[in-house]
Amino acid sequence: MRRVLVTGVTGFAGSHLVDYLLTRGDCEIYGIQRWRSRTENIEHLRDHITLLECDLRDASSTRDTLERVRPDLVFHLAAQSFVPTSWSAPSESLTTNVLGQLNIFEAVRRIGSRCRIQLACSSEEYGMVYPDEVPILETNPLRPLSPYAVSKVAQDMLGYQYWMSWKVDNVRTRGFNHEGPRRGPVFVASDFAKQIADIEKGRKPPVVHVGNLEALRDFTDVRDMVRAYWLALEKCEPGEVYNICSGRAWKIKDVLDHLLGLSRVKIEVKQDPARLRPSDVPVLIGDHGKFTNATGWEPTIPFEQTLADMLEYWRAR
Repeated sequence: MRRVLVTGVTGFAGSHLVDYLLTRGDCEIYGIQRWRSRTENIEHLRDHITLLECDLRDASSTRDTLERVRPDLVFHLAAQSFVPTSWSAPSESLTTNVLGQLNIFEAVRRIGSRCRIQLACSSEEYGMVYPDEVPILETNPLRPLSPYAVSKVAQDMLGYQYWMSWKVDNVRTRGFNHEGPRRGPVFVASDFAKQIADIEKGRKPPVVHVGNLEALRDFTDVRDMVRAYWLALEKCEPGEVYNICSGRAWKIKDVLDHLLGLSRVKIEVKQDPARLRPSDVPVLIGDHGKFTNATGWEPTIPFEQTLADMLEYWRAR
C-alpha cells in the first residue's frame, strides 16, 4: 500500500482524486484540511481517509504533518484557485499559493523524504497567448494576466528550481479548465448550471447573468483530470512540466447555449459588468501531446456529458 497525501482534499479536484484513488485499492489516503474548510465534497469519503488538521502557510504545521504521514506520493492541490478573487485579494493568493508550496518543499527536504510530488499548476500561466501560438505547447512563453496566474508561475518555477537545486522530486502539471459535479458556483460553467437549476426551481427570475462570453477555453472533465494527476507521478519525469487538456476549444457562449438547451424553462441572458475582469485571457487551447506520449492518457468523457452531469448535480442540490 502506498501512503498518499492530498492537499486541498476538501476541494473540487481533491475530492474527485480521492474517489479515483479508492477505485485503485492500493493507497492509504491522508488529506489535509484547515479548521474552516467546507467539507460537503468529502462527506461520502470520511470513512475511507485520514483527515489531518494543517495550515500549509505555517512551516511547522506543514513539517509536522509531512513527518507524521511520511507519504510516498503527494498531490498538491491546495490553492486559492479563483481568478477574480486574486484581483481583490492579491496578497492572499500569492501568500497561500507560493508560501504553502514552499513549506511543503522545505519540509520534504528537511526530513529527508523521498516522496514524489504532483504540482497542480495552471494554463492561466500562459496568459496572453497570440493566435499563431495555438494550440499551446509547454515551451510557450508565460505572460500571466492575473495575480492568480503570477502565483501559479511562481509555484511552477519553484518546482523546477527545487528539483534542480535539491532533487525534490516533483512533476508540474499545467491543467487547463476542468469541470464536473461539485465544482464551486463561482466558476463559469458551474455558475451557469446553478443559475439554471435555481431558475427551474423558481428560486430566481428566468434570467442568467453572464460576463465575457467570447473567451475560448479548453475544458476537460475533472474525472479525466485526476486520472492524469495519478499518471503524472506514475510515469512522468521529475522536474518536467506537462499540459493536461482536451485540445479542443469551447467558446463560453457555446457552453452557456448547451446548458440552456438542457434547461426545462425559457431563460433570458443578460451581461453583468461586475462579472468582467480587468484583463481576460482571450484564448486557451492546449496541446497534450507531451503528456500523452509519456503516459498514454487521453480524455475519455465528452464535455457535453460533463455539462449534463454538472446540471444534474445542481438540480439535486
